[in-house]
Amino acid sequence: MGLFDAVGLKKTGLSIDWDLTPSDTFGTFESWGGRERVRNRNERFYYFYIDGWRTPPKVCLMERGIKHARVLAVIDAPQELVDQSIREQGGIISLDRSYAINQPLKNWLAENLLNRFSAGLLTSVVNKKEKDLPAGDLFQQETGIMPPPVSLPTVIGPLTDEQIRPVVKSGSFFDADINPDGCFTNHFIDTGDGLTAIDTRSGLMWQRAGSKDIITNRQAAAYCRKMNEERLAGHNDWRLPSLTEGLSLLEPEKNRWGLHLHPCFADSQPFIFLVHHRKPGGHWYLDFNVGNVFWASGHNPGGFARLCRAR
Repeated sequence: MGLFDAVGLKKTGLSIDWDLTPSDTFGTFESWGGRERVRNRNERFYYFYIDGWRTPPKVCLMERGIKHARVLAVIDAPQELVDQSIREQGGIISLDRSYAINQPLKNWLAENLLNRFSAGLLTSVVNKKEKDLPAGDLFQQETGIMPPPVSLPTVIGPLTDEQIRPVVKSGSFFDADINPDGCFTNHFIDTGDGLTAIDTRSGLMWQRAGSKDIITNRQAAAYCRKMNEERLAGHNDWRLPSLTEGLSLLEPEKNRWGLHLHPCFADSQPFIFLVHHRKPGGHWYLDFNVGNVFWASGHNPGGFARLCRAR
């Protein structure tokens, strides 16, 4: 078995594009082909990059095409090589915190994943089987004494870095960086459809899973339209969550899957889009791995969509 077999790609002739870097990808794949050899939407390119949003930063294998981005695997490369590659590029200061690999890291990847494949170094994302959504016994009951409903603070428009902190603090939301002692007490009940859950405190109905793949902000908007056209769980008013709606999901303690999230939710969407763009540039996300709000470009590598609606 080789690298591509391990991530579920059975096609022959696939190879790593060692010249492709994160800085190339927007002009190449979001603007219809900055490279002459990108001929159509079905072409796929494969490259390694460093995801600086992970703690610690990790090497990832990316599959890229026109309007397509998918992280195939996380690589357990020597951390000193990863950190050195980031330092050579000026440290964690870029818009996306997505870094090209340097020559020593390239040599290590070629030797350990291509010349002689070591399966233990690879955590597959594509082949990861989504854990079954838990049954109703993990939900609270809609009986007896329930916490009173609340109105989440309204947040509108693009948000600057300075605007995030007071919102987190004012709502007493948990954020591992901004407000580690915070906690929003939600109360999720099962709708019985296997797809959604209702928080009786915020009054929101939530999608328990979400988009299957890492997508761009434009694709997230398209995913939302598709779910509304298909009337997910019988409704057509689904949307991406606002900052405060997203923060209401963050739990101070990690669940059994290692996420700062109620156990009724799927683990396959570890970081999700919020509806807000960032001012002056970028997009806001919620990270259940780390337990915080962060920003990056909405294009590369993107995020996952989990939708909500008012009850």
